Amino acid sequence: MILILGTLSALVPLSLDMYLPALPEIGDALHSTTPRVQLTLTACLAGLALGQLVVGPLSDALGRRRPLLLGLAVFSLATFACAVAPDVPALIACRLLQGLAGAAGIVIARAVVRDLYSGLDVARFFSTLMLVSGAAPILAPLLGGQVLRFTAWRGIFVVLGAAGAALTVVVALWLRETLPPERRHTGGFRQTRRTVRGLLGHTRFLGYVLTGAFGFAALFAYVSGSSFVVQELYGASPQTFSLLFGLNSVGMVTMGQVNGKVLVGRVRLDRVLAVGLTASGVASGTLVVLVSGAVGNVGLAPVAGCLFVLTSAMGITLPNTTAQALVLTPHAAGTASALLGTVQFLIGAVAPPVVGLGGEGSAVPMALVMTGSTVVAAAAFVGLCRPWRRTADATAG
Repeated sequence: MILILGTLSALVPLSLDMYLPALPEIGDALHSTTPRVQLTLTACLAGLALGQLVVGPLSDALGRRRPLLLGLAVFSLATFACAVAPDVPALIACRLLQGLAGAAGIVIARAVVRDLYSGLDVARFFSTLMLVSGAAPILAPLLGGQVLRFTAWRGIFVVLGAAGAALTVVVALWLRETLPPERRHTGGFRQTRRTVRGLLGHTRFLGYVLTGAFGFAALFAYVSGSSFVVQELYGASPQTFSLLFGLNSVGMVTMGQVNGKVLVGRVRLDRVLAVGLTASGVASGTLVVLVSGAVGNVGLAPVAGCLFVLTSAMGITLPNTTAQALVLTPHAAGTASALLGTVQFLIGAVAPPVVGLGGEGSAVPMALVMTGSTVVAAAAFVGLCRPWRRTADATAG
């Protein structure tokens, strides 16, 4: 179960990260600019956001398996279409469809966890899940960099499409239904609307959603901008970038395991969240100082160090905001998971074009977006979750 759910959670991040080393090549091959190529990331994120909003309530009504299998099948077809896109607009359209369909894996994997577990077990499972799903960011750029040694960027999407098709078969054979008929919502659109309204009116739920969403925006500013910063500004090769990206992902996965196996049950999750947000803020703020030239010209090493601290901190921030939000909403796990993902990816989708608007000649735009996102995440956490209240920690028992 952990392996299947982890792979479902990892499939779309894999499709996001694996082609990062190829972004400069895609721009050259399709005769496009950096901001337009980065819109392929935004399109996929926007599709993920909208798709989750549809799939979540649908899975509460129909069960988890059928929407999941349909989503995986369409994801595979859209990914193969990316491989033959003739220009950037076509690639953007295919990436949008890829995100819409791939949303099924993310939202339903979270809903299945909430179907099967409660209390502290939810936080522990999400941290364990990160061990599997976190392998995607580690392996994706490394694999993408190696694929680029033997083929063009289109080959990356062929590999991803094949992976999606294989996962469809695995889910069809081995993932059982976790939402029995008596627990499904059959009230149609009106009941879904009432459920969504109730969730959005839940202050603490909304606080954790926004904290996770802006934390994800900081992470995705790094994801979308680091390829150009490391390769174009600091002259690193695609393989070197892939290794640095993988190292940062190792830090995130490692902190996720520390969170699940050491901290959960011993330290209040809100305290852990506060530490993660503080570390992210310090790292991103330091990065602004370094890349702005305020302390002179710096090499790649200190910049990479700041990025490592920020991504590692996300290993305790993102799983805990997800766990806290879903524990508060056991009556509508699919819809809550959809809202969580929709807000996260909608806000995250803004990061790449904002970073791109700053131009290709500086790392400052990326650093500023990361810092601003972290500050807003901390404000949402303090203002809406009110972590000083012990009752705010829903998984503290």
